[in-house]
Amino acid sequence: MNIEDKEQPFKRAALKITEVKEEVQRFIVGQEEIVEGVLWSILAGGHTLLEGLPGLGKTMLVRTLSDVMDLSFSRIQFTPDLMPTDITGTMVMKQSRDDQHPFIFHQGPLFHHLVLADEINRSTPKTQSALLEAMAENTVTVVGETMIVDKPFFVLATQNPIDLEGTYPLPEAQVDRFMCKILVSYPTKSELKQIIQRTTGTDDIVLEKKLNKAELLNIQGLVKEIMVTDEMIDFAIDLIDATHSNSERTTDRIKQYVEFGSGPRGLQHVILMAKARALTQGRYHVSMGDLKKVAPLVLRHRMILNFEGEAMSVGTDELILEMIDYVQKGDSR
Repeated sequence: MNIEDKEQPFKRAALKITEVKEEVQRFIVGQEEIVEGVLWSILAGGHTLLEGLPGLGKTMLVRTLSDVMDLSFSRIQFTPDLMPTDITGTMVMKQSRDDQHPFIFHQGPLFHHLVLADEINRSTPKTQSALLEAMAENTVTVVGETMIVDKPFFVLATQNPIDLEGTYPLPEAQVDRFMCKILVSYPTKSELKQIIQRTTGTDDIVLEKKLNKAELLNIQGLVKEIMVTDEMIDFAIDLIDATHSNSERTTDRIKQYVEFGSGPRGLQHVILMAKARALTQGRYHVSMGDLKKVAPLVLRHRMILNFEGEAMSVGTDELILEMIDYVQKGDSR
């Protein structure tokens, strides 16, 4: 098999994903980079944290993706009184004809392909942590019984900025389970005009299904086959190392403002998401551009600022961009 034949499945997959993106953007105004980032995460088998002010279309984006990709969908509205069993499900008693009372498991909303955890930081840490097992192991354990969550399985959580009243910071262990954190910005004036035109008129947009479960699982398998050279792996390792303030090869601002950097899971997610981006562009290999593009999405929630960094309102994205430039220049020396 020659190289062109080997690349054909990847090119077909890229066309499929392009169709998905175009169909989503028939309904979602703007947010092209946000849609791309979410798709990269899904193709790489990861979970996504969307952060932005209320009313910016985060929930609508997730629901639209589930429709276009023909995935079963559930929405969990996180509130302060939400209990863990409201998410995972619980054992309920069922009376039988022979007057027995067996317990059966009533599945919670986690047992769907795409789970929208809406305003996840409105609930208590105990309830937030109920997602951990499902996100990490694709299983749910209730009363000692473990159930498998059907694949593909994705959690797309929306979050309001922490400085809004009535929110709870996500536990660090759970934040690390998210492959990427995507910031949803306010729309431009032209985008606001399009939103009004699409949502206040009489025309209804009917979305077409462009992908199915089997095709998505196949594309996820192709993502893992994308080639990564040792040079690209070394660059990614240098990026992760540079997120730590005690590293010998990092910027002065990271040494000054960062308390904790990324762990090995961050490295895995950088590589996987870079592979997904390469596939969406019809390439069979990861480039430096892929790594540089996905690094801010993967690392921004894994770099924890110290007290001085918080007090100075240092932007994590700024630190990451400086770090990428520093590491790249170091490799060229």
